[in-house]
Amino acid sequence: MNHHDVSSILQRVRDENPLVHNITNVVVTNFTANGLLAVGASPVMAYAPEEVADMVRISRALVLNIGTLNKDVVSSMVLAGKTANELGIPVIFDPVGAGATPFRTEMAQKIIEEVNVSVIRGNAAEVANVLGEKWEIKGVDGGTHQGSNIELAVTAAQKLNTTVVITGKDDVLTDGTTTYLVSNGHPLLTKVTGTGCLLTSVIGAFAGVEKNLLLAGLSALSFYGIAAEKAFEKAGHLGPGSFQIEFLNQLSLVTSEDIEQLSSYKQV
Repeated sequence: MNHHDVSSILQRVRDENPLVHNITNVVVTNFTANGLLAVGASPVMAYAPEEVADMVRISRALVLNIGTLNKDVVSSMVLAGKTANELGIPVIFDPVGAGATPFRTEMAQKIIEEVNVSVIRGNAAEVANVLGEKWEIKGVDGGTHQGSNIELAVTAAQKLNTTVVITGKDDVLTDGTTTYLVSNGHPLLTKVTGTGCLLTSVIGAFAGVEKNLLLAGLSALSFYGIAAEKAFEKAGHLGPGSFQIEFLNQLSLVTSEDIEQLSSYKQV
C-alpha cells in the first residue's frame, strides 16, 4: 500500500462524517464520543435491545466493547452484530479483559461465534484468550506474555477469519495473509484510560469509509499513533491529564500530510 492511500482516508472520514454505533463500556463512553468527534466522525451510544438494530441500520460501523459487560449488554451486542452482518456494515470487536475471568472469556467467545466480526482489536493477552489460549492478563491491562505478537495475530486472523490488530509497543495488523507492523504511538497512552477503546472506535470510523479493512486499519493506526506523538511533544511533560486533553486536540489537528510524512509502518 502506498503512503497516499494510507493518508487519504482521514480526509474521507472528515468529509463523510460516518456515524459509528458504539456498544461500549461505562469507563470510556465520554472519552470515546469526544475522540470520535475530534477525528471527524459522529458517535452514538445505544445499548437497549429495543433499539440497537434500528441504530445499526443508520450507522456506517458498529463497535462492540465488553469492558463493563453483563449478559443483557452481550445480548444487545449479538443482536446489533447480526443486523450489521445482514447489512454489510463492518463490526469492530474489542474483547477488553478477555482471560481475566471465565465469564468475560466466555462472552467474548460467544460474540465471536454468533457475529461475523470484521476486525478484532486487543492486546496480546486478550486476543490469545479469545482464541482459547491461556495468556496471563492482569484485570483489563495486558500482562507479561510469551510468544510473538505477529505469530499470534496471524493465527487469530486465520482461525477466526477476520482482520486482527494487536496493540503494544509496536502494533500488528494482519488479515492472516498480509501483515503490517506499525511503530507510531507513545507509551503515555497507557496512562490514560480508554485510549485502546477509543482506538477501536477510530478503526470503526475508518472502516466506515474504506471497505479494504487492512488499508482502513493501517491508516487508523498510523493516524492515532501520530496524534499521540504530537500530543506528547506538546503536553507530555505536564503529565497524563494534560496529555489526554492534548491528544483529543491532536486527533482533530493531525492532517493527511502529517500521516504521509510521519507514518512509520512496514510489511513483515
